[in-house]
Amino acid sequence: MGSKAATFVILAIYVVIMVGIGLYMSRRTKSTEDFMLGGRSVGSWLTAFSYGTTYFSAVVFIGYAGQFGWMYGTSSTWVGIGNAIIGSLIPFFLIGKRTRLMSNHLGAKTMPEFFEHRFDSKGLKTAAALIVFIFLIPYTASVYNGLSRLFGMVFDLGENGGTIIIIAMAVLSAIYVTLGGYKATALNDFFQGIIMLIGIGTVVALTVQKKDGLSAALDALNAISDSKTETGTLGSLFGPDPINLLGVVILTSLGTWGLPQMVQKFYAIKDEQAIKKGAIISTFFAIVVAGGSYFMGGFVRLYCTLDPSDNSGKAFIETVNGKPVYDTMVPSLIHQALPNILIGLVVVLVLSASLSTLSSLVLTSSSTLTNDLIKPRIKNFDDKHQVMFMRILIAVFLVISVLIACHKNASISTLMSYSWGALSGAFLGPFLYGLFMKKASKAAVAASMITGVGISVIHMLLFSLNIEAFSGIKQAVIDLNCPLQLLSPINAGAFSMIVSLIIVPIISAVTKSPDKKVVDNAFSSLAAK
Repeated sequence: MGSKAATFVILAIYVVIMVGIGLYMSRRTKSTEDFMLGGRSVGSWLTAFSYGTTYFSAVVFIGYAGQFGWMYGTSSTWVGIGNAIIGSLIPFFLIGKRTRLMSNHLGAKTMPEFFEHRFDSKGLKTAAALIVFIFLIPYTASVYNGLSRLFGMVFDLGENGGTIIIIAMAVLSAIYVTLGGYKATALNDFFQGIIMLIGIGTVVALTVQKKDGLSAALDALNAISDSKTETGTLGSLFGPDPINLLGVVILTSLGTWGLPQMVQKFYAIKDEQAIKKGAIISTFFAIVVAGGSYFMGGFVRLYCTLDPSDNSGKAFIETVNGKPVYDTMVPSLIHQALPNILIGLVVVLVLSASLSTLSSLVLTSSSTLTNDLIKPRIKNFDDKHQVMFMRILIAVFLVISVLIACHKNASISTLMSYSWGALSGAFLGPFLYGLFMKKASKAAVAASMITGVGISVIHMLLFSLNIEAFSGIKQAVIDLNCPLQLLSPINAGAFSMIVSLIIVPIISAVTKSPDKKVVDNAFSSLAAK
């Protein structure tokens, strides 16, 4: 059996298992709370794996690992370490228990609904629901882009092949999420997480082995010039650009604290013991998957080149507007480093990582729109109608995401950066202070939402969409000698998160205090715990 045939067989088995889990769990999904949160009874292992597989997808493995590995070398591994400590371990212990208790007490099934009950504001709920639906779309599109890049390389699908793969993956993720809701997603995530752990370990080992071991690979990497034409940096501890590297760590780690698809895992977890155990499991998962992905990406310069005259056997990477096409680097590395027989493993690895993220994104988006925008405006909207609407909106969300993904002008990292920057920039401060600070005000939450979305949208209009009408403003900003690190989508997203953490306590101190009864009710859930 050839390598492509073997890959097709592995994929077919994988698809059958995914759909089978969806069918099995559909029989156990009886209510809206079952569909959205698994009945709030999900255990530590399923929660930890669901958190990790939602966190890491083709965006990390294909997009970010390639881009940041090329830019920062093996120091990009710090991003994976930050993801494990800041993005996984700390939120479980810091906000996991409070989120579970307060959301359960308030009857909140989504983040917008949490804002409504915590701050006594239907307007905040509506605004948050719209932000969630709109800005989860580019993130979903970035995941599809990563999938299409890898499948296109493996199966040599030609110009339209990527589009076919994107549509096929959208249909597959829609099937098992529509059938079984959160429970199907969590069980699939566990199965997919095991594949990711095995796959990442295998790819990292072979990537280094192909270059004669770790020591030789690092020496070869240090002999290559970085973007500043300096040598000795790409294999060093902190790399050629530690400041911008820190921006990546902040965006991809701190951002999880305010992302609705991540926080929702704490709404559904079973109890406090499950949170403690889940923290350890999710941290280990992140170290292996994220740390391994970025470490592997650190060696892409040993496998890829921008010099068409390079005769060393490296893959030639084309440039667009003077920048390398980063999204092609990891597929090129895999093609060279792995035996053909193992390519199928990598395909299933990336598919697992991506489908688990996609299922969480579409479930979060459809449930938020149904629960927070449609339900309050329709009379007699019972459980049966809610689940039906969520299933319809899953399809709508996926169609929009597919259309964006098929338009490949934006890179994977750019799409993801704007999504995370807007969502966490809008919600990080309001959600965190809403859990811990009784004086957090409605006006402060609104200010954070406006600022977080505003920074991302303005940056996108000025620096990514190349709209002629904004060219004068863009040039004026550049002429003001604005630090270059703030001109990247990644650091703009990190900046919006930091602003969110600063703006909420400041605005709360100078605006009307929240209603004492509302606050006391919210915090009463924590009093006896």
